[in-house]
Amino acid sequence: MTDVISYAIQGHLGVITLNNPPVNALSVSKGVLQKILEAIKDGEHDPSVRAFLVCGSGRAFSGGADISEFGRPYPVGMATLPALASYMDTVTKPIVAAIHGFALGGGLELALACHFRCAVTRTQLGLPEVKLGILPGAHGTQRLPRVLGAERALDMITSGDPISAEKALELGLIDEIVKGEIAAAGATFANRVVREGREPRKTSAMTVKLEQPAAEFFAAARARIAKEYRGYPAPLVIVDCVEAAATLPFSKGVQRERELFEKLRGSNESKALRHLFFAERQVSKIPDVPEETPTREIKSAALVGAGTMGGGIAMNFANVGIPVKVLEVNQEVLDKGLGIVRKNYAATVSKGRLSQQDMDKRMALFQGVTSYDALKDVDIVIEAVFEDMAVKKQVFEKLDKVCKPGAIMATNTSTLDVNEIAAVTSRPESVLGLHFFSPANVMKLLEVVRASKTSKETLASAMKLAKTIRKVGVVAGVCDGFIGNRMLHSYFREAGFLLEEGALPQQVDKVIEDFGFAMGPFRVSDLAGLDVGWYIRKRQAATRPAHLRYSKVADQICEMGRYGQKTGAGWYRYEAGNRTPIPDPQIEALIVKAAREAGIQRRAISDQEILERCMYALINTGANILEEGIALRASDMDVVYIYGYGFPRYRGGPMLYADTVGLDKVFASVKRFHETHGEYWTPAPLLERLAREGKKFNA
Repeated sequence: MTDVISYAIQGHLGVITLNNPPVNALSVSKGVLQKILEAIKDGEHDPSVRAFLVCGSGRAFSGGADISEFGRPYPVGMATLPALASYMDTVTKPIVAAIHGFALGGGLELALACHFRCAVTRTQLGLPEVKLGILPGAHGTQRLPRVLGAERALDMITSGDPISAEKALELGLIDEIVKGEIAAAGATFANRVVREGREPRKTSAMTVKLEQPAAEFFAAARARIAKEYRGYPAPLVIVDCVEAAATLPFSKGVQRERELFEKLRGSNESKALRHLFFAERQVSKIPDVPEETPTREIKSAALVGAGTMGGGIAMNFANVGIPVKVLEVNQEVLDKGLGIVRKNYAATVSKGRLSQQDMDKRMALFQGVTSYDALKDVDIVIEAVFEDMAVKKQVFEKLDKVCKPGAIMATNTSTLDVNEIAAVTSRPESVLGLHFFSPANVMKLLEVVRASKTSKETLASAMKLAKTIRKVGVVAGVCDGFIGNRMLHSYFREAGFLLEEGALPQQVDKVIEDFGFAMGPFRVSDLAGLDVGWYIRKRQAATRPAHLRYSKVADQICEMGRYGQKTGAGWYRYEAGNRTPIPDPQIEALIVKAAREAGIQRRAISDQEILERCMYALINTGANILEEGIALRASDMDVVYIYGYGFPRYRGGPMLYADTVGLDKVFASVKRFHETHGEYWTPAPLLERLAREGKKFNA
């Protein structure tokens, strides 16, 4: 046997142990599955072996298939998981799975092919393939419904969420919860199976339980899932598979599962979700910062500013047990800010997602202070004051005087020059940007902005902190807006121009929402507050080239006192207590008037033009950002847009979407827009080069 699998005879048991760290992936190319098959065949012909025990070494039973093998041809002569599972159905000696840690995806499918299953507490069992845009392709959609019944199996497979060992026992997915070290506990259970003379209980021979007629149940399931998982094809295909399990013989259901698995594996949605799977793991790798770079331990934190962002950021530290001080200019403002934090936690408690005891523990980690001197011992301090360069410089001058040597000093600016902020301190190597997204206690994205003098130790420490506070940290360089907001500016610019040229807010929003965003640009603006963007535009006015086109509509709406939902009117109007946007004839008249004053002849604009103008503006700007080195990888930019801006996951992010469309097609449209709409649409050199070479952003 190879190292990835060990086989040993212990009494009457043939013990098969997976040993393919870190998660015992069922790699075909490494021969994991082939060696399991060979071990079972050896034991079948050995009269001393009366049953088999399958378990995992290390921290888990198995995390499932090796995803890096997706799309590659399997080595000739190596068993696949469906082939192994089918063979296990022919074995006449009981096969017991002893599970610890987790059995996910193919790991659970392997366990389902076993005849009995036991697990220790705190074990997680699940079929998460749907999160990669595929379905369990090794009989999971056929065996799980036979064990749990169609309804529970369908919920488990379409959600992709794991269940605990305790829940698995309740549902009948496992036979027993065992105690102690898994190999010994599993052996005890397996020997009892032998002593009691239990025959192999094959999941393939079970009947799927349904509490209502199949046609009625699956019709209702399709309607519900189509609505709940809009844009994602895999959940609906999973319904087809579970229906096959309920209505066809096992062998026919397996064939149907395989056909649909292959269809999904080749879909753009699955490619996009698999792209994100790898992108999220790649994003923490910084080429010039080795993994062994020393990091600073963060045991205490501080926030300067108790506003919406400051309080939300502080919650991230308290949520993971890190004491956090919150500084404000006076006690009244401080009390108001901490009151909002308490209110946010209380809302979570009321929804049953947090216990009152845990809320009290987290609130106890907050300390409100009104003097900078109180920050002298913290390991990191994050500035979250008004988005004004002069104000932020004043804050950092004070922090430089009081913070201890080695403390990280971070700014939460969303657009300003971090180099300029760092320059007012005597230790620019300890300064960087930590751009949280609102609401900061919810949104997973954290742009980690590397200034020109930020040390590798500071950067590595910030990326480690991102993981600690359960954020997805993405490194960005310094420019106006960094990665996300710089791209977003182009997106909003084109959305505004489209209005002047003939569209209306509701048409643009519908196109973007049909593409997969939860909200279009104008609904988002109303939600965030139009005054936020207005302030940034006023700051940028001094450096805006006078010859470039500029739409005044958004500014004029703000001048009317319409800041969005918080004032009851913005691009749309809102009735009291209702967030449903209502198209407003007053705004339409304003748009028509602005177009006339700008000398623009309005016309009918197609949905396709709206989509291309908005998406390709993102992509063209993204190509410039990538070539300038502001982003390390195209996939990093995709992660930014998935986690920070609501880009639909099943499209993989703007740069992968460009690859999917074809860079030659994107470039052709950008070139056409440049000829029609001028300088803003100057094709990014990187986009043009890759398009001409037939390459992709995500190679």
